[in-house]
Amino acid sequence: MEEVLITKNVCKSYSNHVALQDINIAIPRQSIFGLLGPNGAGKTTLIRIINQIIAADRGEILINGEKLNPKHIREIGYLPEERGLYKKMKVGEQLLYLARLRGLSKPEAVSKIKNWFVKLDISGWWNKNVEDLSKGMQQKIQFIATVMHEPKIIILDEPFSGFDPVNANMIKDQILELKENGSSIIFSTHRMESVEELCDHIALINKSKNILSGPKKAIKDDYKSNTFIVEHKKMLGSQVNGYQVISSETLEGSMYKSVIKMQQNDSPNILLNELMKSVEIHSFMEKIPNMNDIFITKVQERASNEK
Repeated sequence: MEEVLITKNVCKSYSNHVALQDINIAIPRQSIFGLLGPNGAGKTTLIRIINQIIAADRGEILINGEKLNPKHIREIGYLPEERGLYKKMKVGEQLLYLARLRGLSKPEAVSKIKNWFVKLDISGWWNKNVEDLSKGMQQKIQFIATVMHEPKIIILDEPFSGFDPVNANMIKDQILELKENGSSIIFSTHRMESVEELCDHIALINKSKNILSGPKKAIKDDYKSNTFIVEHKKMLGSQVNGYQVISSETLEGSMYKSVIKMQQNDSPNILLNELMKSVEIHSFMEKIPNMNDIFITKVQERASNEK
């Protein structure tokens, strides 16, 4: 898959603090790429380098195979975690001003802004004062400012902050539509449920280093533990014909839920057949690790290795 953005050995330090150490990531074109990590891991520093707000000490960044340079600023849309709107300006006036800075003509800017107003259900907001808007309303305006010039690379830092569930889903739909229309999206968040829903690829940065990266599905497959969750009638013992029952709990109506470890090279069909000899099966599914579990595991592994 062709990459839209590549970082090669990117390093950045502040005084005695190392913010980034040899960061290598590749962001596929027309994908949603999750940039993950605990607070202080270095995510925001990397985003600021990509946006040319600060410079790396070493390493390079390529956009479409070309070294990062000032012309790329107009090709990127950036929604920072620290929101920044001019409070005394009217919504339409502010977006028009920002669109002109992005190189849009006035008629083109007005057309695009009004189209986004319709998409986000805010058609009557043109003459509202920014300072009169709630946090969630201001967030919609910031989102429009980020994407209205149709950038090919969109960087969203905690984009759902301040949204209720209805508006969060509205923005999710727009993010997916932007991807379908050709944009590549870098998505920095602490919300693992959003990563599960939206991201195709991820990179996990911890203490300035990239400790995990790749396609989300491949990473989740790597962290499978060959365990299955089974709902059944009749209690199981601690083993079923050599298969370990890790845990078991009582459900309603004489039902039980057990977690069972499968032997490494066995087929799930073999385990299922063995279980059917002992109990009545009502559901049988593999336990797939979620991104939150993987996130915690990798961070804890790194902390343990440093002791």
